[in-house]
Amino acid sequence: EVQLVESGGGLVQAGGSLRLSCEASGLTFDDYTIGWFRQAPGKEREGVSKIGNSDSSTYYISSVKGRFTISSDSAKNTVYLQMNSLKPEDTAVYSCAAARGQGSYIHDYEYWGQGTQVTVSS
Repeated sequence: EVQLVESGGGLVQAGGSLRLSCEASGLTFDDYTIGWFRQAPGKEREGVSKIGNSDSSTYYISSVKGRFTISSDSAKNTVYLQMNSLKPEDTAVYSCAAARGQGSYIHDYEYWGQGTQVTVSS
């Protein structure tokens, strides 16, 4: 059974930092792209960042470039999202998901975690 478990969310003041973790089990980690998505109340889910575990290629949406860093530890089957200089507009439920291949579209992602709440106060 494939499981993705997120952790690391919480409440932080604007300008602060959080590190999210996504631990995967039940899959061959290096065969998957792991993506981080977020969904704020009343808004659509959006892809924030992704990392290809086979080649370590990364992608970020423009609004988080320079503030967020995605990384992967294959020994721990875990992907991290380091979030710095957080803004109130970063407030959302953050979920990780796994896709075979490039994971270019949200429908490519087969497996999803339950999500972790990130709240940034102003």
